[in-house]
Amino acid sequence: MPYYGYYFNGYYSLDPSYLLVLIGGVICIIASVWVNAAMKKYNGIQNARGITGAEAAERILMDAGIYDVRVECLPKGGGDHYDPRSKTVRLSYENYNYTTVTAVAVAAHECGHACQHHENYMPLSLRTSMVPVVNLASKWAIPLIVIGVIVLNSNPIFIQVGIWAFLLAVLFQLVTLPVEFNASRRAMAVLERNGLLGMQEQQGARKVLTAAAMTYVAAAAYSVFELLRLILQFGGGSRKRD
Repeated sequence: MPYYGYYFNGYYSLDPSYLLVLIGGVICIIASVWVNAAMKKYNGIQNARGITGAEAAERILMDAGIYDVRVECLPKGGGDHYDPRSKTVRLSYENYNYTTVTAVAVAAHECGHACQHHENYMPLSLRTSMVPVVNLASKWAIPLIVIGVIVLNSNPIFIQVGIWAFLLAVLFQLVTLPVEFNASRRAMAVLERNGLLGMQEQQGARKVLTAAAMTYVAAAAYSVFELLRLILQFGGGSRKRD
């Protein structure tokens, strides 16, 4: 019969490998609370120069000598990002239009990605090249394992292919870390150099960017723990059994 845990002195205990996922989940929750608190705090603080995130982005790109990157506003609820395919910095409605410390910090971070692209920063190029394969791997990793375990009665080929696909997704997240940290370092450097934020505002921006970076660390940690769980549970090509 399928194995889901252990018995100790008559008491049932979950497979210890699931503790890895629990630890990863706790890390993600802590990171989420941290970034939400930082964003909320500095969303309520207007920068002294009264510039919006969009204005900050335009100035940063111009200062870097980048004239072929557009700055666009996303609908409310949209997520800030830089699209290297269309060379576009896309800011959420709030960060595009508002004059808060958070808006300027986030805009500077996304422009950091544009600067990376402009300079052919290797980790960004690697991450961009991985996207098509990783999208496919992320979509099919767990379904392949489920099919191999449940539908095909622990078929080792499907299980191993699923684990390798999940590994690709984990590698993508690990490659993302230097990309995000470097973009934040670039953001702080340009904010300090151009004086877009005052000294105390720069401290707030640093807290926002650090908290945001930690969400990537947490996501990567969770994925690594999940990968280890899959390897421990299915690495032999079949589930443990009684």
